[in-house]
Amino acid sequence: MQCPRSVALAALAAALVPALARAEDPVAALAHRIEQGSAQLPFDSAYGYLPALLDALHVPVESQMAVFSKTSIQGLIIQPSNPRMLYFNDSVAVGWVRGGFIELAAQDPGQGMAFYILLQRPDERLTRRLDCVKCHQSAATLLRSVTSAPLGLSSGAIDVDGRTPFNKLWGGWFVTGNTVPAGHAGEITPALDPKFSLTRSSDIVALMVFAHQMHMMNLLAHPDNIDELVDYLLFVDEPPLPGPIRGSSGFAGKFSAAGPRDHKGRSLRDLDLERRLMRYPCSYMIYTEAFDALPAQAKEGVYGRVWQILSGEVKAPRYERLDPAGRKAVLEILRDTKKDLPDYFQRVSR
Repeated sequence: MQCPRSVALAALAAALVPALARAEDPVAALAHRIEQGSAQLPFDSAYGYLPALLDALHVPVESQMAVFSKTSIQGLIIQPSNPRMLYFNDSVAVGWVRGGFIELAAQDPGQGMAFYILLQRPDERLTRRLDCVKCHQSAATLLRSVTSAPLGLSSGAIDVDGRTPFNKLWGGWFVTGNTVPAGHAGEITPALDPKFSLTRSSDIVALMVFAHQMHMMNLLAHPDNIDELVDYLLFVDEPPLPGPIRGSSGFAGKFSAAGPRDHKGRSLRDLDLERRLMRYPCSYMIYTEAFDALPAQAKEGVYGRVWQILSGEVKAPRYERLDPAGRKAVLEILRDTKKDLPDYFQRVSR
């Protein structure tokens, strides 16, 4: 009788295509460099291609998060004693589980999310996967919180993003940190086992940033509702944190240091972590290639709506949570750091 894992891997074959030459995401670019011989991925005896892949894609190891619910195509081998590790930067997410293959999701500025795998055997190539959209629809989240049984079997899944209440976050995920408020659905652990992870952290700050970023990526890929996109960009519906959070991996410092900064030293990557995620109410994702690649009409609409809200032209009650000092700071930071702002951003806000 053929083992379930072999059946699952065989089923992947029909859904695999070479990394597309027309794709413009970072993984496709790396695949091209590998094929041209200008890049190599050394194979590590313990983690396979993972360390070299993270380095090549500039994905910080400090971003590591651990999920033990069986919510992946590799669910047969995922469990609390063998969780799946996730790593990310502004445009790429990398998934790895001991005994399995590497999964990648990358933001293509013109096409939205693209998915790839890298099998853990020497001389393997990055391969595009087309079947992932069956679960990860382009306009849907990539992140879920679930109710997990002891072996990782899950039920009651909900999509998670930057608007999700704290008490519903991280079901099926390990959570580490120096300060973690009570009341969430995750599994607090002091440290992960190094035999299945590159670091000992599933960092609470990384988890929070990842939840915000994944939905922002989807909105940028499908800018059908400008008001929803801008409200999310400005954290209008973000629920308050129940208390301070502090990570344990060093992710917060590395994330904030990535800039850019205005003439006063302020950045949209500055974290708050007391009552909200970010210090200034505008997403750092406004600097990404995905934002810059928005269709001209959509970008014009986004900038117009951002200005209306931050300048005070819009008086709706839902925007009252954006205090005048925060609005003013965002406008000043954008003026110094975002080169394609429309001229009206130079006007003095009310």
